[in-house]
Amino acid sequence: MNFEKIGMQVPNILLPKKGTDMQRWAVIACDQYTSDKGYWQRLTQQTAGHISTLNLVFPEAYLDDADTEERIAAINQTMQSYLADGSLEEQPPGFILVDRKTTAVESRKGLIVALDLEQYDYTEGAQSLIRSTEGTILDRLPPRIKVRRNAPIELPHIMVLIDDPQRTVIEPLFEEQLETAYDFELLENGGHLKGYRIDQPEHIEQIVTALEKLADPVAYHEKYKVDGEVMLYAMGDGNHSFATAKAIWEKLKQEADDPDQVMSHPARYALVELVNVHDSGLEFEAIHRVLFNVNCVHLQQQMKTFFAARKTPLDLTLCSDYQEAQALAKGSTGVHAFPVILGGQFGVCRVEKPEYTLTVATLQTFLDHYLEENPSARIDYIHGEKAVTDLGRKTGCVGFYLPAISKHDLFKTIVLDGALPRKTFSLGEADEKRFYLECRKIC
Repeated sequence: MNFEKIGMQVPNILLPKKGTDMQRWAVIACDQYTSDKGYWQRLTQQTAGHISTLNLVFPEAYLDDADTEERIAAINQTMQSYLADGSLEEQPPGFILVDRKTTAVESRKGLIVALDLEQYDYTEGAQSLIRSTEGTILDRLPPRIKVRRNAPIELPHIMVLIDDPQRTVIEPLFEEQLETAYDFELLENGGHLKGYRIDQPEHIEQIVTALEKLADPVAYHEKYKVDGEVMLYAMGDGNHSFATAKAIWEKLKQEADDPDQVMSHPARYALVELVNVHDSGLEFEAIHRVLFNVNCVHLQQQMKTFFAARKTPLDLTLCSDYQEAQALAKGSTGVHAFPVILGGQFGVCRVEKPEYTLTVATLQTFLDHYLEENPSARIDYIHGEKAVTDLGRKTGCVGFYLPAISKHDLFKTIVLDGALPRKTFSLGEADEKRFYLECRKIC
């Protein structure tokens, strides 16, 4: 069933066969713990001898290793094996209602659906039904495209947000009598996950009707006080995975012998988890930055020169610890202030008369310039202050701590100003990220 008005399809979801150890089946998103191979090595040990989504994904911690092609081939082969030997079983058309408990929140609710890639555009200024919330880093797509190009199935860590303050789409489903699809503890401090089948026509109609009301042009224009096309969905987590699916879909269309027939290809859609931005269990966390292979003295000089040239002078004040730096940053007004750990020493940077609205934009503008001028340096985007501190204490590393934005302002900001600077926010800390579980055939 396709619902073009709201860019959604009712998918045939694949779930592991009955009797599967679900705790070892589900693992966290591949773009987490990118500087912590130890995390992924523990998962390898914990899932050994079991069917697991770890065998179906490419953890980004290994992207720079020499065995990339062999790893991708193994992933695709394992996908084929899981389909052939019955490890994955196709469910009747329907959604999965998700309830996730983490160490931070008692409940975060979601709904697994398939969204139409024809109605998604990640380019700047896009007016599509599905939009990016942050800038898409095109350099991050090629390795993901290699994994998906020959993949017979997809499994998402993608979370897509809806702006539903009256809680009309997802929340009412928890009042219904639904069949449990799974219920288990997650690995590595991930919390608990419960899923319920949504396959009855009345429940599907209820969801579609509620989304159609959110997408009503009159109500939309009144809500945001703007003209332009309706934005019903905003990317939360997994924007680059969704952009990868879009790139593969566009290539399929270009190569198709029959332009009409290809429009019914399963790769036109991508499996995602919808989450209401107003869900009480959803928190926006900052995404911090760490630079590697840098000379700390040279970096300080570059920062001061860069901001002085833009007539937005930077001041760096050293502090005794992170708490002092954080307090100084929060107490600074009229400037963009952010703590830093540089050469093992904490400090706070203050940029006067900033050009941009968000602190992250001020910092990222410099980091882009610095990385271009210093190709031996490398950047990573880090979830969690402790990880930044641990990495920032290492020789040749500098960590930048950034503030979180308000989730309640997200949709209006995107509608009015367009996509935010890349890696502006995260939906929770690293161990709160979506775990791989549900799959879907895409060929």
